Amino acid sequence: MHGVCEFTNLQELDMYGCNLKGSLPMCFSNLTSLKMLSLSSNQFSGNISILKSLKLLESLDLSSNQFSGNISAIQSLTLLESLDLSSNQFSGNISALESLTSLQSLDVSNNKFHIPSSLRPLFNLSKLKYLHADNNTIHADDHEMSHSSAPRFQLSFISLSCCGSVGSFPKFLYHQSELQYVDLSNTYFKVDRFPFWLLDNNTMLGTLYLVNCSLSGPFQVPSRVHSALSYLDISNNAFGGNIPVRIGAHLPFLAYLNMSKNCFNGSIPSSYGDMSSLHLLNLSNNQLSGEIPEHMAMGCSSLEFLALSNNKLQGTIFSGNFNLTSLLELELNGNNFTGMIPNVLANCSDLYILDLSNNYIYGDVPSWIWNMSELAALDVSRNQLFGRLPQWRGSASNLEQVAMADNQLEGSIPRAICSLNLKLQFLDLSMNSLSGTLPSCFKPVLVREVHLFKNKLQGALPNAFHDSSWLVTLDLSYNHLKGNIPNWVSNLSELSYLLLRRNHFEGEIPIQLCKLDRLSLIDLSQNNLSGGIPYCLKVSALNYVTEQYILHRSSNFNISSSTSIEVSIEYTVKSRSYNYKRRMLQYMSGIDLSCNKLTGEISFETKNIMKLFTLNLSHNSLTGPVPRAFSNLKDMESLDLSYNNLTGNIPAEFAVLHFLEYFNVSYNNLSGKTPERIEQLGAFDESNYVGNPFLRGSLVGKNCSPVTTPLTRKASSGIKEDHGFIDVDAFYASFFACYMMVLLCIAAVLYINPYWRQAWFYYIQMAADSCYYFVVDNFSRNFCTGNM
Repeated sequence: MHGVCEFTNLQELDMYGCNLKGSLPMCFSNLTSLKMLSLSSNQFSGNISILKSLKLLESLDLSSNQFSGNISAIQSLTLLESLDLSSNQFSGNISALESLTSLQSLDVSNNKFHIPSSLRPLFNLSKLKYLHADNNTIHADDHEMSHSSAPRFQLSFISLSCCGSVGSFPKFLYHQSELQYVDLSNTYFKVDRFPFWLLDNNTMLGTLYLVNCSLSGPFQVPSRVHSALSYLDISNNAFGGNIPVRIGAHLPFLAYLNMSKNCFNGSIPSSYGDMSSLHLLNLSNNQLSGEIPEHMAMGCSSLEFLALSNNKLQGTIFSGNFNLTSLLELELNGNNFTGMIPNVLANCSDLYILDLSNNYIYGDVPSWIWNMSELAALDVSRNQLFGRLPQWRGSASNLEQVAMADNQLEGSIPRAICSLNLKLQFLDLSMNSLSGTLPSCFKPVLVREVHLFKNKLQGALPNAFHDSSWLVTLDLSYNHLKGNIPNWVSNLSELSYLLLRRNHFEGEIPIQLCKLDRLSLIDLSQNNLSGGIPYCLKVSALNYVTEQYILHRSSNFNISSSTSIEVSIEYTVKSRSYNYKRRMLQYMSGIDLSCNKLTGEISFETKNIMKLFTLNLSHNSLTGPVPRAFSNLKDMESLDLSYNNLTGNIPAEFAVLHFLEYFNVSYNNLSGKTPERIEQLGAFDESNYVGNPFLRGSLVGKNCSPVTTPLTRKASSGIKEDHGFIDVDAFYASFFACYMMVLLCIAAVLYINPYWRQAWFYYIQMAADSCYYFVVDNFSRNFCTGNM
């Protein structure tokens, strides 16, 4: 690099992406003839003071390095026309740029500059056309109100997206008339009106982004037709009221319109149908009501992305004329739509994402859905669909996400699902009435989540997921599956959530589960499992965050849209079932083996369960002591060992489990003294220890004095004998009453029904005869033999 410095007459030097490190060499100051210098995409650091001697520079690119400090050295480079300082660690203000009157393009984005919203340090840069200043700190200019001077520049491009509260709109924007691109996203304004004047003053403005700007009040269209605006994004604000009825007439050439995440109400204007060039329309997450206008469904023939989700829309979907055959993505979830899935969607041959979930749609799942060769994501969950899943010819082999949960579907899962083996990543058919077994040919290779819980699936667990090494969640709870848990579960190296609750699995818990290092939740409760608990079972937390499975489709204008499907997982904690979504699952770890037939002692390797939050081993036949090592599980929140045959003392060390909120050891054979009510154990009462007859202490109502067991009954002591939990007088009284009731019932029946009376006496006679001959044949023979 030092060899370059020998060329003192060098006019252009491009060292883009050379992986150079360290500070700039001192010899750079000798390159005084340079007019163009690019050091972009290296690892240079330190300050740039060495560049102040390069006064002939017209283009300087220092982007994507690690330069820091202020930029005062640049103020002497008055011939600069293009300056790129983006993606460094520069800080301070930008007042050093005031002298660069030849500057036409300036990029200071992704630094630590403090930039006044008025851009006053740049007012003298009369040739400035392009300004990028994203991801710095934009702050209000305290002197803006006291100065009324206009900037000398007329910008074509300005991007100030980042952060900071700047009060009202910067006044310099009132003086701009040649703007073509404006992005002020994530800069908070205290404005209650949409700046329609920005459109009126700039007739060439083609792109306007005002995302997340704290804008409120009604949305206003420009006073006259704007023929240049093609991209408008005002999402994530607080606009309210109705969408202007004539929005389509005033902005007829929009190609991209995003008005999502606001407070718009009223109906969808039919004038959207006048936007013949519209490719993307996003009105989701508002309070819109009414039906989808027929004129919009007819006029927007170029529409590729339509998102109306999470509103209050109703009626049937596309009940009238329909011309949206170019649709790639349709998201209508979270509304009040009724009727059936419209057959007109079969004409959308390029449909990629279809989301109709969370509505009131009924009827069968139409068979044409499975003939959509481009369809990658289908979500019709939480509707009122019924009938059987239709067979298909395998045309929909590109499906990656299938969600049809919480409907009334029945019948078996068709074999045609095997055509999805190579692409399927997400399957959710839970909370239906599907029966039968999984098709033997169903072996999805890339699947990440499988949710089939709360159905009526039967039979043994097949080899369906034998090769699903990417599987993260397997939820087959609440079915009628039987047989052993297969040993191939050890192949699921990415498995974090194994949920087989409430089936008919039997046999032992496979020791192959110990090979799964990413397991966070294991729920095998309410089965018929037997044998011991594998000592090597392990769980972990915070080591794996399940992703949202997102599909992207880029349109011709380089805008990406996406949809995601998320399913909660049901898990029982503290005797209550909760639904956990992904953002909470990353903090969960637990083992639930309750309600089985497990035997043997509890002998976990403590190092394998150090991050365990919840452990439920209740309703088994476990023996041995309560492991004292559990006191090392500092994150434990719930521990249930009730209804077993555990013996020994309750470890007093459990008092150090500061996060323990639920603790139950009732109905065992524990002995000794109940723990003192100190620290965390002070939160539990006698209900947590009941049913241990040898347990003593104030919490079970028994003192702790030694108990002697008498060898002979104390007949004359005058003290009532202790019969444990049984009141003897009450027992005899209740037994006698029940006995008499049975005799009276038999007598009444025999009295009323002569046929039963005859049969009764017949069997009594037969029993008497049998007893007689048994005695005669045995005792008389024995008696005679003895005499002989």
